[in-house]
Amino acid sequence: MFEEGLVMAMIAFALGGILKGAIGAGTPVIAIPILALYHDVRFAVAVFALPALLSNIVQGWQYRAHILPRRFMVPLVLATMLGAFVGTVMLATLPEGLLTGTVAVLTIVYVVFRLMRPDWSLGLERGQKIVVPVGLAAGVLQGAAGISAPVSLTFLNALRIPREVFIGTVSVFFIAMASVQLPTLIGLGILTGPRLAVALVACIPLFAGMPVGDWIGRKVGKTTFDRIIMGLLVIIALRLLWGVVAG
Repeated sequence: MFEEGLVMAMIAFALGGILKGAIGAGTPVIAIPILALYHDVRFAVAVFALPALLSNIVQGWQYRAHILPRRFMVPLVLATMLGAFVGTVMLATLPEGLLTGTVAVLTIVYVVFRLMRPDWSLGLERGQKIVVPVGLAAGVLQGAAGISAPVSLTFLNALRIPREVFIGTVSVFFIAMASVQLPTLIGLGILTGPRLAVALVACIPLFAGMPVGDWIGRKVGKTTFDRIIMGLLVIIALRLLWGVVAG
């Protein structure tokens, strides 16, 4: 069972690497559910933390010239780091069902709204006003469940920023979360030596998939890119709802 789960996890990380290379995010949506299926949520979150940090450092460096202004990023990063700490502590003690279900419903509502109002956007000015609660909520979700995309991707997608800016910004976003999450997981005894070994091995297929995804992403137009994000959000929401129902 462990061997089968490990093989499936490596495949998931490879696919996640392709998706991350293409759109800058999405690896946890694939990897976390598979890891949790064969083990549990704590194992999944612990194993994913290191690959998340390293892959986003690489991608953030590649897109360092395409990041939202500092006045936007600083409060987002600080709020995200606080949320990641709180969420990781919650991971050690609290159930996730209600929180996960609420996020899934909100994500579906957003997707439906965007389908009905395809030209709607939040914009940077309005986004700036809610950047702190968004960062805090995303950090809590990442820490507690390993998946912040319903908040982070929804928010950044609503800004309607170009692909390069999206990837650069979301990389910094995830670096901030992982840099707090990783030492907290170690301190709480959730990220153990054997789990760290699995995390290191998982980096191989993840990094192998990223250049492939980056090549694909450069061939994709703005409209297609937006549709990919929307489709990903639908998958996230359905996966989270299934987790609540099945759990």
